[in-house]
Amino acid sequence: MPLSDTQARKAKPRDKLYRLADAHGLCLEVRPNGAKYWRLRYRLHGKATMWTVGEYPSTSLAESRERRDWGRKLIAQGVHPKDEEARLKREEKLHQDNRFGLVAEEWYQDRKPNWSEGYAGKVRQALDEEILPDLGRLALRDVTAQEILAIMQRIDKRGAPTVAINVRMWISGIFRYAILTLRAKDDPAAHVRGAVKRGEIKHAVALTERQLRFLLGQLPLYGGYRITQLGIELLLLTMVRGVEMRRGRWEDVDLEGQVWRIPRGDMKKRRDHAVPLSRQAVRVLEELKEYSGGGELLVPGMKHPKKPIHHTTINTALARMGFGGGVFATHGFRATASTLMNEYGWREDAIERQLAHVPQDRTRGSYNHAKYMKERREMLQWWGDYVDRLKGQDTSSH
Repeated sequence: MPLSDTQARKAKPRDKLYRLADAHGLCLEVRPNGAKYWRLRYRLHGKATMWTVGEYPSTSLAESRERRDWGRKLIAQGVHPKDEEARLKREEKLHQDNRFGLVAEEWYQDRKPNWSEGYAGKVRQALDEEILPDLGRLALRDVTAQEILAIMQRIDKRGAPTVAINVRMWISGIFRYAILTLRAKDDPAAHVRGAVKRGEIKHAVALTERQLRFLLGQLPLYGGYRITQLGIELLLLTMVRGVEMRRGRWEDVDLEGQVWRIPRGDMKKRRDHAVPLSRQAVRVLEELKEYSGGGELLVPGMKHPKKPIHHTTINTALARMGFGGGVFATHGFRATASTLMNEYGWREDAIERQLAHVPQDRTRGSYNHAKYMKERREMLQWWGDYVDRLKGQDTSSH
């Protein structure tokens, strides 16, 4: 007669181990120390053996019978239940060790030495802000194309299709790495390639003198974060790219020598770039230093001071000042300065070098560096004075 839960509960230990039979080979083993275990008797390949189904009462009578039936099916197939149980535990451990986040970190560390510092920073930010919050805790086997597509669509919806495309590419890279290291069989990111289309590339719009005067007039009225205002001024006065400013560190700035030496790892063209600083740029940097609180970055974020302001922050501020809807964006400051400098007769060579554009021929590439630097310094000081005049400030006393 099968056991009842009451019988199992009331079974008392004896001097010697004994067993109470249930049905179909299942029994309750009661040990002298009071421990009780569900055990399954069976014969396989001509040998009698037993399998521990579970401990009572953590494994109930009903659960033990379910496991017994699972074990009996395996036995019928010539498989020992304990061997299959061990295999499943190994597989589960493997999947736990193969969480997407752990493999992503391993992939990042493996690939990072081959990347520039700037590119590595871009990938790191995407992992931390876009990818790992959704996928990090999942096992590789549980990451689906649908989940990857949802991440891409979320990013695309906020107007960043290029970021969405890059995120898919990096997720795909992680899965390809997992396949090469025998931890995955498929790359689900491959199935959503092309789901987001890259937007039409728009060339930077240059502001006219009148528009620039209006923007400069709106800047002190903009009620946002002061570092954002100063970041806008710094972009305008130095002609650096937005990403180069965001990567900027105080260790590269010499306020006394009035030069900002940007290392190649922070530059788009992977070349060291020296930016002469006008008096106006120095004033902006001196104020930024007060706000940075002695940190490493020139333009730290408000919520996360150890990270730079977000790449959309300045464009959002410009939109609030009336320059939204694609009218003007961060990269337009370089075009504005370049256009106006050309109109006022500054040499194209000096302007191109200030923009850190790579010369197209050896003659221009061998241009005397000292003379070039002197000319750029004079040009940027003229530009700083010009910007002050548009603000309605007198620069004649400087």
